[in-house]
Amino acid sequence: MSNLRVYTRRTALLVGACLALAPLAPTPSQAAARIQHLVSPGGIEAWFVQDSTVPVIAMEYAFGGGATQDPAGKTGVASLVSDLLDEGSGDLDSKTFHERLDRRAIDLSFSATRDYFRGSLRMLKDTSDEAFDLLRMSLTSPHFDSADVERIRSQVISSLQSDTTNPSALAGRKFLQMAFGDHPYGRPADGTLESVPSITIADLKDYTRRVLAKDTLKVAVVGDIDAGKLGQLLDRTFGSLPAKAQLTPVPDVAAAKPPQRAFIPLDVPQTVVTFGGPGIRRHDPDFMAAYIVNHILGGGGLSSRLYHEVREKRGLAYSVYESLVWMEHSAIFVGNTGTRADRAGDTVEAINQEVRRIAEEGPTQKELDEAKSYLKGSQMLALDTSSKLASAMLQYQLDGMPIDYIEKRNAIVDAVTLDDAKAAARRLWGQGLLTVVVGRAPQATAEPAAMTPPPPKAN
Repeated sequence: MSNLRVYTRRTALLVGACLALAPLAPTPSQAAARIQHLVSPGGIEAWFVQDSTVPVIAMEYAFGGGATQDPAGKTGVASLVSDLLDEGSGDLDSKTFHERLDRRAIDLSFSATRDYFRGSLRMLKDTSDEAFDLLRMSLTSPHFDSADVERIRSQVISSLQSDTTNPSALAGRKFLQMAFGDHPYGRPADGTLESVPSITIADLKDYTRRVLAKDTLKVAVVGDIDAGKLGQLLDRTFGSLPAKAQLTPVPDVAAAKPPQRAFIPLDVPQTVVTFGGPGIRRHDPDFMAAYIVNHILGGGGLSSRLYHEVREKRGLAYSVYESLVWMEHSAIFVGNTGTRADRAGDTVEAINQEVRRIAEEGPTQKELDEAKSYLKGSQMLALDTSSKLASAMLQYQLDGMPIDYIEKRNAIVDAVTLDDAKAAARRLWGQGLLTVVVGRAPQATAEPAAMTPPPPKAN
């Protein structure tokens, strides 16, 4: 997982019904061999896979900036912009714009993550000219009409009000605040009940002017289109954007040092526990080892240690998971579970025990071998549609990976040794956890339980 999308209000994963027949993508090695580094006549760069299996085109793209570029005191600007770009542009009002999309089975959406402003476009081959034209209008001449702004703003405020009684939303926000404090990563990307009402149309226009620019643009396209035609469409769509973004610099930040705990009282049937801590950044030499050992601890679904200890062995929760989250300026790991109020303390302790055990002992060779096998095999399924492949190609660009990374990935996985995995486990979990408990749990669960770090071991 990259960027902390789980805490944004809107995603770019909506797919039109007609696109359910998106073509099967090549296997990873085949896909990597076919990825072209396309440069349009106007200088727009894209990673591109031509696939004529069915007449469908999928494009994913991103501009640098995201929610970190929200003005001080006005968190939620990027998110509100993402909700409004398709609410009328050019000579089309909101109703007519959406009728055009629906009539031609074009799926167009936007989302704001912490580091990027992202977009997604899906279309049939025969509607590519119109689809790219509608996207161009959205990016270059959005209306931000007062009536549309107030309608969308009211929806956002309603969602934020609902979040005040949502234990998962409260836990997620508190965790980020605990981890990052006053850094932009500590702010809620979708805004607050105080900030969203203060956002003006001028703020929305200023954000698009500063952020939507060609120098930070990354593009990935998969589908039934040739390079020449795609180059023309990219120039027509993005060519008139500003050459350079005007971004506010964002400093690197390390997540807060564990252990720390917070308790938020809320009268709800199920208590939510969110836990995590400092992670390992994408270009760190230990990243792949951390990725694999995290799968063993909490990312492997029914096969993970946390699932076995918390769900199967103790029956404390229905599900429990954990993920690595890497961003442009930091990295964390974060997990979540829900349990009965009277068992929240036991659940937190069971998670802490398992985290302590893997930090001290690391995984077994059998666990490491099985995790490697799963992660290599699952990569094939992760690239089995044009949309998934385009998303992966974009993410690899944002992560700064080489264009043949898909082809190299399995060898990188295989190169991780048991000593590498043990060292990564000590580094990730040796200090304990940042923990947030939301619900009717006893106040005692909010008291920090210090975890003594294990002694350093030779690598």
